[in-house]
Amino acid sequence: MAAAWHIFTGTGDPAREADAWRALPDAPPWRDRATAVERFVIGPELLDAVNTALYLRRPLLLTGAPGSGKSTLVARIAAELQLGEPLEWHITSRSTITDGLYQYDALGRLHATQAQAATGTEVERFVTLGPLGTALAARDRPRAVLIDEIDKIDFDLPSDLLTVLEQGEFDIPALVRAAGAAHRVRGADRAMYDVTGGVVHRTHWPVIVFTSNGERTFPAPFLRRCVRFEMPTATETFIRDVVAGHLPGVEDTHREEIYRFAQRLVEGDNLALDQLLNFLHLVSGEPAPDGDARERVGRILLEELNGK
Repeated sequence: MAAAWHIFTGTGDPAREADAWRALPDAPPWRDRATAVERFVIGPELLDAVNTALYLRRPLLLTGAPGSGKSTLVARIAAELQLGEPLEWHITSRSTITDGLYQYDALGRLHATQAQAATGTEVERFVTLGPLGTALAARDRPRAVLIDEIDKIDFDLPSDLLTVLEQGEFDIPALVRAAGAAHRVRGADRAMYDVTGGVVHRTHWPVIVFTSNGERTFPAPFLRRCVRFEMPTATETFIRDVVAGHLPGVEDTHREEIYRFAQRLVEGDNLALDQLLNFLHLVSGEPAPDGDARERVGRILLEELNGK
């Protein structure tokens, strides 16, 4: 069993078989985004929070530990309501509202002008809508936008976001200054969008989901305008449902591992459900690590996410 488990032996000797890489197994089902979205488990409280946000046209602010399914929820909403692929804006400490709305490559246009580029130097060629800008520019249907890890945002960004979402429009100065009333610019989804007079106007209220790891507080006006929901600590029953969705039958044969994982969550260990899924996928597969190898794999995969 041990020899079969070790696809990579560490000897440095090339495998005797041609195309030895074909021995690599299929990826776990939850590594495929479509499968992960399809099998995502939604509890009744989260279901009500999503519908509350949809009815009120308010952003949904999800708080919870990494790996609790916050990001997957956006794709589930988009798939069920046929909103197209969700747009994603991953926040960093340097993010500004402009990053989410549009980017203008002024330097690229200058170089193209100096080189007398054959492809043209029209200003719209150098403007790209950001994820939020694309959602506001969409005409055919609402779009879902994941604004991820807003704990990292600059102090002023929450109020800037609220202003844009409430007003439903924003200017692109480079297009405002350009001659002509209409421009076609590329969106974050690589589709083309019409912008008239350099101003993007909202046709549909986008479905906005903010995610937070609970690492900072936000201004009261921002919180008041969001539907807030804190992802609960997963119970043993919930974990079993998740495991059953991805690894049918395993929830019964590995009850002890599921119980111990649930207890660690209750005790405050910082863990993500996909850690357990990864472990159960390996130890229930064929071939599977056994003996000392199984213990080592458990230590590797089930270590607390302490950031060290």
